[in-house]
Amino acid sequence: MIGIFKTNIQTLHDKKKVIGEIQANFSVMACSIDIEDCDRVLRIVSQQVREDAIMAFVKHLGYHCDPLD
Repeated sequence: MIGIFKTNIQTLHDKKKVIGEIQANFSVMACSIDIEDCDRVLRIVSQQVREDAIMAFVKHLGYHCDPLD
């Protein structure tokens, strides 16, 4: 699965925090956040993680996270 999400993650500190938490709690092959993009795009590559689980987790951390069409 490749998940691409629109977020409101804006700072390098928040980016590192969210990526660290995702990697600690999910089995992902790759995870990145482009804070320079207007949609603050979060990309996740995983074989087992569901999109709804990622969205709920990021929202639990206090950020917006919706699928990017």
